[in-house]
Amino acid sequence: MPAFEPLRVRGGGGRRSRQALWRQRRALAAGLAVTAAVLGVTVPGGDGTAPGARAAYGAGAGEVPERARPPARRVSAPVRIADAGAVRLLRPGDRVDVVASGRDGPGSGAGDGVRVLAKGALVAEVPPPPVEDAGRDGALIVLSVPRSTATALAGAAISSPLAVTLC
Repeated sequence: MPAFEPLRVRGGGGRRSRQALWRQRRALAAGLAVTAAVLGVTVPGGDGTAPGARAAYGAGAGEVPERARPPARRVSAPVRIADAGAVRLLRPGDRVDVVASGRDGPGSGAGDGVRVLAKGALVAEVPPPPVEDAGRDGALIVLSVPRSTATALAGAAISSPLAVTLC
């Protein structure tokens, strides 16, 4: 029998090159996924630095840029204003300053000034006066203010009459 050279099949090496290409694509996809995750975690702040990172320029040694505070949660605070005529001028959406007399009571002598309790408070509602309230002084309004301001308004309304100024 004559000697034959080894049989070589053409195209057999293409399978290997396709597998190598798929491995490269998978590695590239994994690299992009890791990069996206890192960028998602370290989003630059308003000044171009990552949150909590020290600024390269403009910050002194050991200074960390101040983070922006989230806006305070606003609550509805019903407030009785001494001057009912002033309340009739108000509409929902108006901005008002709420002031209180500095007197704690008649003849106390403890500071006769005026205290500003709320600046730029948003008028949420001006309810019509109920019939049974005809004998009471003042009128009720509902303000949208931060929780701490609502507490101060409620406490001050117990001891002194409140007034509003339009902003």
